[in-house]
Amino acid sequence: MPHKTINPAVRNIAIIAHVDHGKTTLVDAMFQQSGVFRQNQAMDERVMDTMDLERERGITIAAKNCSIIWRDIRINILDTPGHADFGGEVERALSMVDGAILLVDAAEGPLPQTRFVLSKALHAGLRLLVVINKIDRPDARVEEVLNEIYELLMDLDAHEDQLDFPLLYAVGKDGIAYADPEKPGKDLIPLFDLIVDEVPGPSYYPQEPFQMMISDLSHSDYLGRLAIGKIVNGSVRSRDKLVCLGLENKKTPLNVTRLQVYRGTSLVDTDAAEPGDIIVLAGISQAHIGDTICTIDNPKPLRRLTVDEPTIAMRFMANNSPFSGREGKFVQSSRLKERLKRETLKNVSIQVEDLEGAEGTLVKGRGEFQMVILMETLRREGFEFCAGQPEVLFHYENGKKLEPIEHLYVDCEEMYTGIVTEKLLKRKGLMIAYVNHESGRSRLEFTIPSRGLIGYRDEFLTDTRGTGIINSYVTGNEPYRGDFPVRQTGSLVADRQGEAVPYALYNLEPRGQLFITPGDPVYEGMIVGEHNRDNDLNVNPCKTKKLSNMRASGKDDAVTLTPILPMTLERAIQFIRNDELVEVTPKSVRIRKKLLTAAARKVDGKR
Repeated sequence: MPHKTINPAVRNIAIIAHVDHGKTTLVDAMFQQSGVFRQNQAMDERVMDTMDLERERGITIAAKNCSIIWRDIRINILDTPGHADFGGEVERALSMVDGAILLVDAAEGPLPQTRFVLSKALHAGLRLLVVINKIDRPDARVEEVLNEIYELLMDLDAHEDQLDFPLLYAVGKDGIAYADPEKPGKDLIPLFDLIVDEVPGPSYYPQEPFQMMISDLSHSDYLGRLAIGKIVNGSVRSRDKLVCLGLENKKTPLNVTRLQVYRGTSLVDTDAAEPGDIIVLAGISQAHIGDTICTIDNPKPLRRLTVDEPTIAMRFMANNSPFSGREGKFVQSSRLKERLKRETLKNVSIQVEDLEGAEGTLVKGRGEFQMVILMETLRREGFEFCAGQPEVLFHYENGKKLEPIEHLYVDCEEMYTGIVTEKLLKRKGLMIAYVNHESGRSRLEFTIPSRGLIGYRDEFLTDTRGTGIINSYVTGNEPYRGDFPVRQTGSLVADRQGEAVPYALYNLEPRGQLFITPGDPVYEGMIVGEHNRDNDLNVNPCKTKKLSNMRASGKDDAVTLTPILPMTLERAIQFIRNDELVEVTPKSVRIRKKLLTAAARKVDGKR
């Protein structure tokens, strides 16, 4: 049996945490103190959040690579998303590392997304380092959080080596970390030393030829397509003749134009790379995530990268409303399909299927939030399209219908636990834990079908007056729990095309909650509000006041409308029913009926 060799000059590590626990801020501090940036060099906050959407929403969406040098050892760092909907990003990132820093907020403790990402790291057998961050918070509860981490690890069946983890305390925004909570530190040197001393170097078989797993794909305007991955075995030089082994070991010769490695957040050219290095190969046109790149003389495939199955699907189709083509550059269904298929090349957790006729394209993913990010990305690129209601993907085994079940965590003020519990039980949720923190807040845990959470998050924020926190992750499939009522309200549907008028909207306000403001363009079949009752109501938002030569003794009353919340993609896809669509353009988000005319909807309702 051949023995593996360790490359002592490299450390590959991922930083995993829940959303907003301080991953990207900690990486900023690591850059500053490791010499990536000069002492007087201007540096943006959250350097690793390179996408506009990441900066706007304050979250990490795509896993990214960078590196620092410490004690003459290159530490490759992967900043991973903290949201379960982007689990595909986490899984491919963890395939490139040998250790993981688990970052936990000193007040909030390990939350559901922490659990999801941590389970992936434990399953991969990574060396675990724990950092309790934000210990300067006035509500920090360090000892309780440490106990919760141990409980979480035991619940995830961590083995003894993983339970015996090194521990540091940190204030990421100030760039300090230390081992003894009684002796605060001044810098991140303890963290750098811990990574070098505790995380093993990448192991490889010295007698094996060059093998690299493609874990990520990118694109450069100057170099074309880029393949990113870790060298598993062997070494490579910039002019070597390589081949890509795809599905069923299909061979595709590669014309590699450049070999690059990470230095800080930038890519630099290199002549050669060793086992364990994370490299970028430029000029690769025919390659996919999970493929193996190896030498043409001795091609040997690696085990393909696998990710969890999608849980929901949405239909994307060309926009056929009367306003089609007014705001977007790309309106053709063929361009939309091409762009969606291009998304699957770099996002391993998204699947795309063509549907017949005008049904469009079926896009499968991990959750509503992932779909919202995809839709927002498309509209910013100039696409115009319609999207249907999110549908849960069911499975069938031995004639039984199975559905995805999620573990749901709710943290809210004690006075709201009654309404939250009542609504979740109606949606086939089962309470499995209730913890009263005796601080006025309670934590509830449920198992609930994924379909039960579609459209619920907005209700939850309303019911808890915006003070509640809700998180969930998919645990697997269970037998179908039965039907339950979904939206209890109908829609206010415009019956003609025109511009909304204040007088008409003022008279529609008693009928329900409006989605439009005066001056907004509307068309027949467009949904302009939520009806108070459970049926749809055709209304005229363009109706003006009848004018006559008779005047009141005083001047006419001024029309004062209730302010409305702007329609967002999240609100739209949570609101719609199966006979409705979201119309998405670069400038607008509208809700409409699938069948625009009242006559067509009436005929369809009789079928």
